[in-house]
Order: sequence, then C-alpha cells, then structure tokens
Amino acid sequence: MDRDRLKALLEDVRAGRLSPEEALARLRDLPYEDLRFAKVDLHRSLRAGAPEAVFCQGKTLEQVVAIVSRLTAHHDNVLATRATAEVAGAIAAAGLPHDYHAQARIVVVKPKPVEGVGLIAVVTAGTSDIPVAEEAAVTAEVLGNRVERIYDVGVAGLHRVLDHHHVLSEANVIIAVAGMEGALPSVIGGLVDRPVLAVPTSVGYGASFGGIAALLAMLNSCAPGVSVVNIDNGYGAAVQANQINKLVSKVR
Repeated sequence: MDRDRLKALLEDVRAGRLSPEEALARLRDLPYEDLRFAKVDLHRSLRAGAPEAVFCQGKTLEQVVAIVSRLTAHHDNVLATRATAEVAGAIAAAGLPHDYHAQARIVVVKPKPVEGVGLIAVVTAGTSDIPVAEEAAVTAEVLGNRVERIYDVGVAGLHRVLDHHHVLSEANVIIAVAGMEGALPSVIGGLVDRPVLAVPTSVGYGASFGGIAALLAMLNSCAPGVSVVNIDNGYGAAVQANQINKLVSKVR
C-alpha cells in the first residue's frame, strides 16, 4: 500500500463509505505478508517511497510469481530485476500485466505511466556496459524520474563525453557505468558540480577480476562528489539517484 491508497482509505472511513472493520481487514497484511518462503514487504512504499523490488536470481519461477502477485495487489509498477525471458514468460502465464525490458533484465509488473521529474543522466563508458546502465535507466524511469541516456563515451575517446557536457551540467545526478579500469566516473566528477554515482561493471579482460579493478579504481577516485555502488548494481544506483533527484526537484 502506498501513501495515496492509504490516504484514500482513511478518507473513505471518515466519509462513512467504509466501516472501520472493513478498513482493518484491508490493513491486516501491513507491514508484511508471510508466504513462508518470503515475507513480502507491503509497507515499504510508505517508508521508502517505492514498493519492494523482486530480485529474481536464485528464486524459482513459482516463488517470483507468488511474490509479484501479492505486491501487485497493493502496488503498480512492481519491479522484478535480474529477470530472464523465462521469468517474464511465467509472469505472463499467470495473467499479470507486464512489460519486459530484456536488455535491462527487468519486468515491470502492472505497469502504469509515470511522469518523470528532474533529470538523471545515465552514462556508460562502453556499449558492453549498457545492460547494467539500462537496469539503472529503466528503474529510474519507473520510479518517476526523467532520464537521459549517454552511451559509449569512455576515456578511450574523451572528446565523446565532452560533446555531452551540457546534459551532464543540467542533470541533478549522474549515474556513470564503467568496466575495464573504471575511469569514467572520475572524469565526469572533474567536469561538473553534480553528484556522480559510479557503477563498476564486470566487463573486462582477466585482470579486471570481474569488476573488482573498476570497483577499487572508483573507490579511490580523487574527484570529489563520486560515490560507488556494488559491481553491476544498476538498480541500487537508480534508487539512490531517485532519492537525490526527488529531493532536488522538491527544493526547486
């Protein structure tokens, strides 16, 4: 249940359209519903501003469908991340309305259009980083942010990112996604006075150690204003960017 639905419920009780007993029945599953294999957090939208997302990797198809079914009974735009085509097929077979973003590996269940506010720039060093960037971009859009994508502008050709300086300067927050040596966030951090959320990816040859080289490089950035999330964690970067962008948009 989100803020708008809870407010509407309370207004129905006040207006006499709903009895206290009926309202209590609707609220009985707050703050979570126990499915034995999962305790579905139905209260998270009230606390954190967005519903619980379902991390599909490691879950059975039946578990994913059961969890998203309970979440969509209370929320629109439920995110299922790290979702394969098989997961999307199981959600479709359950009769749940959805959009599948294959490159982002995200299923948006019970999708509902949301007007984007502010501006988040999602930038990649290379084309191979796009799947992680798309996870961030799709998540940010579903959470109600305006997103600008700038792809394949890594440090091997610095003139490419300089061509997009105007967008980077206008953004409230920048998500910079890079594998290999992970230098792009530091470059961007030295160009603009905007918070930069660095996302290391597992893209690279042997000595990149599955993204550890990029992670350590980003953590050791000498550019101020750069913070770092875990390897390949586009979703986590998007949630943090959403919080920053919404706060800035509210102040402005």
